[in-house]
Amino acid sequence: MNRIALRHAAFDLPAIGLGCMGMSEFYGPTDDELSLSVMARSVELGANLLDTADMYGRGSNEELLSQYLKNHRAQVILATKCGLVRGETPAQQSRDTSPNYIRAACEASLRRLKVDTIDLYYLHRLDGVTPIEDSMGELSRLHEAGKIRAVGLSEVSPKSLLRAHEVFPVSAVQSEYSLATRGGEVEAVIDLCGEIGAAFVAYSPLSRGLLTGAYRSKADLIGLDFRFVLPRFEEVALIANLTLVDALGKIAASKGASSAQVAISWVLHRAPHMAAIPGTRSLKRLEENIGSTTLALSMTDLELIAEALPVDAFQGERYPAFLASKPE
Repeated sequence: MNRIALRHAAFDLPAIGLGCMGMSEFYGPTDDELSLSVMARSVELGANLLDTADMYGRGSNEELLSQYLKNHRAQVILATKCGLVRGETPAQQSRDTSPNYIRAACEASLRRLKVDTIDLYYLHRLDGVTPIEDSMGELSRLHEAGKIRAVGLSEVSPKSLLRAHEVFPVSAVQSEYSLATRGGEVEAVIDLCGEIGAAFVAYSPLSRGLLTGAYRSKADLIGLDFRFVLPRFEEVALIANLTLVDALGKIAASKGASSAQVAISWVLHRAPHMAAIPGTRSLKRLEENIGSTTLALSMTDLELIAEALPVDAFQGERYPAFLASKPE
């Protein structure tokens, strides 16, 4: 497993980590025992970055991770986040990155995770009200107190990233990035991360499963699945998007790989400081995803992919209107 050195942290990150959000909600029925076995296998294979957030499952996702961390804390790079505040309904979600909220959220996460320190602590989103300098100042105090080892930001603009980094070193930026979500400002963020010695951690590198080709209609979604409300999975958009996904599948077949492996490998080829955190509750899919780290893509491969799946070719926004926002 390739690893990414962080200029401002005493640990490094694996090229592939495990996004744990779907183990508690958002993607249909959950199974805690299976999820714990997936965590164990991920760490065993070197993908020892486990990524969660305080709002996943309204805290239950962190509590689930605590069961694995109890006997394996030393083997894990633990990442969690604060700043998104759940309401009674998804439309009532708010943001808070005030110093008082950050400190209270960090203390609550430490209790749920049953750990003394968090390796990588992200601001999940900026609230657009609190000066980033104030938020970073509080994170620096948490670092000084030994409660966190490194600081990350999520879905942040280049301007805010630079302002934040001037106050306290940023070790990672996590944003959505995939063949279906690329171009524009996020490319500048990736380049800036390289300049400041931070990792860029791509979440949803498979565009919530779309790029795997496994989901051909909403009939393939089960139970309370977040994708029912995602514009890219609406019928008209999905039909158009599957044409692109099928083109990716042909390229993958020529490489003797899966579509998921090519999609993740493409992300990792973007820059040396790229990591990806695909989520899964399947041991088979986990091993498939981790296999992407050994899949080499030549310049010819990358050109074929760019031609078959152009920037902005996918239809449908990332989120429905009630959740949509631009990076602060």
